[in-house]
Amino acid sequence: MEERWSTEHVLSLAPDAASQKAAGKLSSPAPWSAAGTDGSALWGECKGSGRTPYRTVVELATPAYSCTCPSRKFPCKHALGLLLLWSGSPEAVPAAEPADWASEWLAQRRDRAEQRAARAEAPGDPAAARRRAERRSARVAAGAAELRLRLADRIRHGLADQSTAGPWEEVAARMVDAQAPGLATRVRELDTAPQHRLLEEYAMLHLLATAATRVDELPDPLAATVRARVGYTTDASELLAGPTVRDRWHVLGSRDTSDDRLTTRRVWLRGAKTGRPALLLAFGRPGQAPDLALPTGHLLEAELAFHPGARPLRAALGTRYGAPGPGPAVEPPGLTVAEAVAGYGTAVADDPWLDTWPTVLADVVPVLSPEGWHLTDGHHTLPVHRAGVPESALWRLAAVSTGRPLTVFGEYGHRGFSPVTAWGPERRPIGLTTP
Repeated sequence: MEERWSTEHVLSLAPDAASQKAAGKLSSPAPWSAAGTDGSALWGECKGSGRTPYRTVVELATPAYSCTCPSRKFPCKHALGLLLLWSGSPEAVPAAEPADWASEWLAQRRDRAEQRAARAEAPGDPAAARRRAERRSARVAAGAAELRLRLADRIRHGLADQSTAGPWEEVAARMVDAQAPGLATRVRELDTAPQHRLLEEYAMLHLLATAATRVDELPDPLAATVRARVGYTTDASELLAGPTVRDRWHVLGSRDTSDDRLTTRRVWLRGAKTGRPALLLAFGRPGQAPDLALPTGHLLEAELAFHPGARPLRAALGTRYGAPGPGPAVEPPGLTVAEAVAGYGTAVADDPWLDTWPTVLADVVPVLSPEGWHLTDGHHTLPVHRAGVPESALWRLAAVSTGRPLTVFGEYGHRGFSPVTAWGPERRPIGLTTP
């Protein structure tokens, strides 16, 4: 039987709240005609204000969308409405062969994917690539050396001396010129860092800049970590051409964060066989949701290629072997609070700049005290780090718990535990990242 997406999952694809509301009005069969599905795609015609209906296609695996409406939002309300119709009223989207116009768009997508794969496999000029790498390495080393001098200068004058405490934007711009965007990002964060954490931030940034000037002397895994922190990137096609890990990946949770330029979606997985954690990242421009959508609690059999590093976590999604399917009706195995703290310590020993590590806590109870929210297992307690977690979600967590122990997945780091997903008495995953 074909697995339909939940309403919550469909609405998570929307670029904004207005799109969610508009899609809800298109989730009934009334405005739709010629709707159908072949298990891998949906299509249908939606009546609009004009004489000609809008033709909408959704490819489910990616997912990807096409609609003849003039909306600049992606996915548009028609694509979301069609997904809601398919999710809530399966009989309104019967099994069928794709309409000609839908089949044409799907074929074009397959052709473009094949062309991209062919271009990725085409050999480049090794000598030219080596020269580019050498030039960038020299620029990064020079930029890192300059950053060390700037940090040392601030320390010599004292953190409390405001006469030298101007904005760091000029230094960040220098790091961009040095092709070290990772250093630039961390430098900009110094302007908003609390005073009591400023020395800590200086020290970690100085350590990273020092490592960047000596990266060729480091062990390969640590060198790869430093390059990633500095801002070197590896193309997904290059990663997938190397070793991959095939497993049935359990989707533990996801979280979206947004700024003026970008929406970033983080999806955490755990291998059912390997037990290995993985993090997938997807990005969306303003008005466009990230193109990666994996329902929490589902299982996806696929190949992942991990970015190199001393503590590999981020991965690229490769070949999928079928669509995501329902996971087991049990909580994922978890750790005690003490084990979680020890696990994060081990991870930081490998990667000193690691702020958090994905962690499943078993048998913890949410507690609100005068100092804030905490999670306790009866022996040890972790403070809740509120970044990305609305207050309403924490009250929902407490309501689900009613004082009983729960399994909770999230990110644990030196600032506390940031919950993402909880498993209630019915063993159904409950997302905690949206109001």
